[in-house]
Amino acid sequence: MEADKAYREGNYSLAKLKIDSIKTVYPKAFDEIREGFSLMQEVRLAENQRNIAFCDSMLRESYDQLNEMLTRFDFVRDDRYQEFGEYYPKAYPHQTSLGRNGLRSGVREKGALFIESILLGSTVSHNKVRVTSRDGSFAETGVVTADGLNYRFNTSERSYEIVRYIGNDENGIAQFIYTFHDQPLTVHFMGSRTVTANLTDAAKRGISHSFELSNLLLDIEQLKLEKEKSEVLIRYLQSRKEK
Repeated sequence: MEADKAYREGNYSLAKLKIDSIKTVYPKAFDEIREGFSLMQEVRLAENQRNIAFCDSMLRESYDQLNEMLTRFDFVRDDRYQEFGEYYPKAYPHQTSLGRNGLRSGVREKGALFIESILLGSTVSHNKVRVTSRDGSFAETGVVTADGLNYRFNTSERSYEIVRYIGNDENGIAQFIYTFHDQPLTVHFMGSRTVTANLTDAAKRGISHSFELSNLLLDIEQLKLEKEKSEVLIRYLQSRKEK
C-alpha cells in the first residue's frame, strides 16, 4: 500500500492523502478501507509525536533566549492583586519615566505588550497618541477611554495624564518604534488639543526591548499550546487503540 510506504518514510501528509483516496477510488474495497482507517490512527499518532519533539526542541531554544533576554528587565508582581506579573525594561525604568512627557512600555508575563503615554502639566485629556518619523511615516494607537487604562492625577507640583494601550489599542506602535528606533521620532498626544514631544533614545530602546520580549513570550505560549494539543490527541488515539 502506497500509504503504508509513505508512513514508514515519515511523509505523513502524503500517507493521509493516500488513505483518504481509498474510499474515493475503491468505495467497495472494505478490507482496504478498514486497513486504511487503522493506518490513519498510526499516522496521526506518529505525526503528533513528531510535533511534540519539534515543540520541545523549539522550547529549549526559546527558553535559552528568554533567560538571556530577561536580564534586560525588572519583573514586578503584587501578590495581593496580580496573578501574573509584568516585565519592565531596565533601559527606561518605570520609576523614572514620570519625569518627562513620552512613552514607556512593559510586557505581561504571558507576552502581551503594552505602551503607556505620559503627559505632564498639560491638561488635554488625551486618549490616543501618534508617533511620527522624519519622513512623515506614522503609527497611531486606538482611542482609549476605559477606566483603569486612562487616568489622571495631580500632585502638589504638577498634573499627570497616563493612558495604557494594549491589544488592538496598541495598534503596532511598538513595532513602528522598533523599526525606526535609529531615527528621530515624535510623539503626538491627542485630546482636546495636540501636544508633541521627542521620544528619547532610552524610551525607544526600552520599547524595542519590550517588543522583542513580547514576541518571544508569545511564541513560547504558542509552542506550549501546540504541544498540549498534540498530547491531548495522542491520549485520545491511544485510548481508541485500547478498546
